Amino acid sequence: MAKYTLKRTHYCTDLSAADIGSVVNVCGWVQRSRNLGGIIFVALRDRTGLLQLRTSEAENKEIFDLACELKGEYVIAARGTVCPREDGNVNPNMKTGEIEINLTALEILSEAETPPFEIVENSNVKEEKRLTNRYLDLRRPDLQRVMIMRHKVAAITHDYFDKNGFLEIETPILAKPTPEGARDYLVPSRVNKGSFYALPQSPQLYKQLLMVAGYDRYMQIARCFRDEDLRAHRQPEFTQIDLEMSFVDVDDVISVNEGFLKRLFKETIGVDLQLPLPRMKYAEAMDRFGSDKPDLRFGFELRDLSDIVAGCGFKVFADTVAAGGSVRAINVKGFADKLPRREIDGLAEFVKTYRAKGLAWAKLANGEMTSSFAKFLTADEMKAILERMDACDNDVIFVVADTKNKVVFDSLGALRCELAERLGLLKADDYKLLWITDFPLFEYDEEEDRLVAMHHPFTAPMDDDLELLDTDPQKVHAKAYDIVINGVEAGGGSLRIFSSEIQNKMFRAIGISEETAQLKFGYLLEAFKYGVPPHGGMAYGLDRLMMILSGRDSIRDVIAFPKVQTAAELMTGSPSGVEQAQLDELGIAIVAKDE
Repeated sequence: MAKYTLKRTHYCTDLSAADIGSVVNVCGWVQRSRNLGGIIFVALRDRTGLLQLRTSEAENKEIFDLACELKGEYVIAARGTVCPREDGNVNPNMKTGEIEINLTALEILSEAETPPFEIVENSNVKEEKRLTNRYLDLRRPDLQRVMIMRHKVAAITHDYFDKNGFLEIETPILAKPTPEGARDYLVPSRVNKGSFYALPQSPQLYKQLLMVAGYDRYMQIARCFRDEDLRAHRQPEFTQIDLEMSFVDVDDVISVNEGFLKRLFKETIGVDLQLPLPRMKYAEAMDRFGSDKPDLRFGFELRDLSDIVAGCGFKVFADTVAAGGSVRAINVKGFADKLPRREIDGLAEFVKTYRAKGLAWAKLANGEMTSSFAKFLTADEMKAILERMDACDNDVIFVVADTKNKVVFDSLGALRCELAERLGLLKADDYKLLWITDFPLFEYDEEEDRLVAMHHPFTAPMDDDLELLDTDPQKVHAKAYDIVINGVEAGGGSLRIFSSEIQNKMFRAIGISEETAQLKFGYLLEAFKYGVPPHGGMAYGLDRLMMILSGRDSIRDVIAFPKVQTAAELMTGSPSGVEQAQLDELGIAIVAKDE
């Protein structure tokens, strides 16, 4: 068994030219070893970076012979003297490129087989192989920097909210199932057979109860779980920076969180945010960008053409407007030469994934216009469209028409982002943050044929809209707000309902009966009988924040052990079957479902 006697005194990149002459102990993994015949150079890697070790047969044959055995990913401990590299051997691309360690002792602590992929930065190995061997993937320097940054983000979070009077209080993981939102992950109770806990989708009700209990500033870095089909930037288990405050209004919550974001961006990536951050109402965001999480790093804003094409000779446009729908367009300004006809035709298939029936277009190039719809319009109608779109030579206009505004918004909102990516307009170091406010309180769920809460059923309505709760709930706006960063919803929250009467009206509007409300939320409603302060808060998706700050494309890259699209963890093979004895103990039987 290998002995470990050379206890580490320094991490690799702790050392510099200032340490020349010092005797140090370092530990880590062998990145590579080069035997130049009588002299061996070893690149040692730990979580901080690389350091070169050196030994020669002439100076110490015993150490040299041991170093000859070294292969990639061997774990070693070494002692030596910090020395300057010889002229010509300095590596300016390496933090420790001016120095090397002249070995006086060496221990091989663990040998290693050849890994299934090389441990290098920004590996192009397929994700499936990397995640199956995640313990190796996590050795890569770029991922280690991400994990170290994640630790720093958590440390800043704890410190900032502590300094602003927040108390960190843990809430239960085993909780009561609740309706609304995504499906719960259920946990059977062995003690209470036939009963189930639910893993929390968020600590929402618990943090409201903490406000009732008088803990007026709460925060928690909380684990949350949602059993839903995975989409971009979604995981079945994820982490929230969760907070709640009493005796506040919207401006109070936003102010505290802007201070947090300013400190977070400054201390992690050196970006100095200018406060206050801009705010935009939900209706404006949809009209201009087709999305409630608009990316402001580029233009291509939506324009409404419905008034121009109402009654025009193009039946698709005219019939859409007559049916109460809308016709809207974006101008991909200055990029006609980058969008050949073949690519334009392909974009019609792209918008169909958002339920658009087609994509009309007009291209202005070299003083001429080609179009899929211009021949159906009068010269005056086409001129009005070009003027509305501020069209010039080398522009391309894309138009979507549909009887459902949601389809138009979804299609053009996604199209503008897709084109910005294809055209290279998305700069990773360009950060555009804004608050989206004044959301609708409700949205219509076509599958369930009823209203549902756009955020959650505890979101407070605008005071001026209270009377509409009973008469016209779809016109009610919410005291809700989202923080959007470069087109990603990084967090969101609201002021909460603190009136039992209004809470009951909210439940009625979304079809929750008094009996169901008592069954699912009885403990909250009971607590509300004993004095409730006005309160509100928000939660950040920590994984999404990390993805933005670290410049990664996927949240899987910022989670140590993520799940893939099938909600499986490839490394451990989770989820997996269990022994029948465990099922019997829980009183559970697995029944095969007919195809």
